[in-house]
Amino acid sequence: MTRNISDELTNHFRTYLTQLGYSESSVYMLPNCVKDFLEYHHSTDPATLAISHINQFYEWLQMRPHKQKEGGLSEQYINHHVYALKVFFNWLEQTGQIKYNPISVMKFKKPEGNPRQPLKQEEIKQLFDAAQTLKEKAVLHIFYSCGLRRSEGEALNIQDIHFKKQLLFVREGKGAKRRAVPMTEKVNRELESYYLNERTTLTKVKNTEAFILNRIGQRMSGDGYNRVLKNILQRTEINPETTLHYLRHSIATHLLEGGVAIEKVRDFLGHSHLEATQIYAKVRQYQLKKL
Repeated sequence: MTRNISDELTNHFRTYLTQLGYSESSVYMLPNCVKDFLEYHHSTDPATLAISHINQFYEWLQMRPHKQKEGGLSEQYINHHVYALKVFFNWLEQTGQIKYNPISVMKFKKPEGNPRQPLKQEEIKQLFDAAQTLKEKAVLHIFYSCGLRRSEGEALNIQDIHFKKQLLFVREGKGAKRRAVPMTEKVNRELESYYLNERTTLTKVKNTEAFILNRIGQRMSGDGYNRVLKNILQRTEINPETTLHYLRHSIATHLLEGGVAIEKVRDFLGHSHLEATQIYAKVRQYQLKKL
C-alpha cells in the first residue's frame, strides 16, 4: 500500500515537471530520486516530513555503498537527489500540500567539478559493461568511440559506415562540415555485429537507410538515443544526468589525456576552430590540477 501511494505521489510530481517543460531526463529521474526518499522513510504523507528526515536521507546517501565498485556514491549523484527534493518540496508548497517547506532553510555542500563533467575512463567501461544489447553498445560507440553530435547520430545512414575501411563518414556535420572518423577494430566489429544481427531481426523495417533503428523499424530520434543511454545509466551509479553530449566531451578529454595532438582531436570532433577544442584541454588541465 505504501509503495502504491508513493507511486501515485511521484506520478503527480512527474506530470508537474512535464507541464513546466523540464527535460525528458529530468522528468524521468527526479521523481525516482523522490521515490527513494519516500521509501527510505516509509512515508506516504509529505506533511509529516521535516528537516530531520531530509538530513537522515542525506547522511544515508553519503554512507550508501556503490553498487558497481568499491567506495560510495559520487558528490554529483548525491547532489542530484538534493536537487530533486528541492523541486519536490517547492511543488508541494506551491500546491498547498504542505504548509511549511523544510528544505527551504537547509544548506548543502556543493559538489566539486567542472560544468562539462566528462566521465572517467573507468565510468565509460562501466557503461559498456552495463550495455545488454548490440544496439546499446552501438549507441555508446557512435557517441563516445566516434564522438558524434546528437544530430549527427540521428542522420547516420548505413552507407556512411565502411566496415572494410574501418571508417565512419559524417556527411553533414555542424556548419555543413564533412569528416571521416576512423574506427578501431573493436568499434568496427561491434557496429557491424549490430547491423548484421539485431538490426536485421526487426520484422518491419520502415527506414532502409538509417543505421540505428527504433523498435518499430524507424530512424532513431535524438530522444530515442537518450532513452537508450538512460536505460544503460540505470544499471550503474553514474550521474543519471549524463547525456549523449557528455560522451562526446569524454572521448575528447580522454584523447587529450592519451597524448593525441589537439589538432587531431579538432578534426576528430569536426570543430571549425581550434578554440572550440581547447575547451577540452582546459578540462584536462582542471582534472590534473585537482589530482
